[in-house]
Amino acid sequence: MAHSEENFKHMQIGELQQVLADNTHVVVDIRDPASFQAGHIPNALHLSNESLPEFLRTADFDAPVVVCCYHGISSQQAAQFLISQDFTDVYSLDGGFTDWQLQYPDTVAR
Repeated sequence: MAHSEENFKHMQIGELQQVLADNTHVVVDIRDPASFQAGHIPNALHLSNESLPEFLRTADFDAPVVVCCYHGISSQQAAQFLISQDFTDVYSLDGGFTDWQLQYPDTVAR
């Protein structure tokens, strides 16, 4: 049987909020450094071209990874890239950090 092309999945803001407390999901934020510094989802890792090699070297490829960008557009390409790097459980955060900040302003980490 041919192996089908794996694809990332989508996650809603509320779903992420529910699983954050469990520390089961790795959240990676691909926005620019200044935006990340200004505020991000709690425990999110800033993922950039500079930090990517280290992330790939140390990551648990079977852990669920949630990719966050500004609005949930760029994160889709990044999520598909992680799938291509053999991550098995990858999500693009629909609405991105913009929606997170609107729904959970009290949780934004700095």
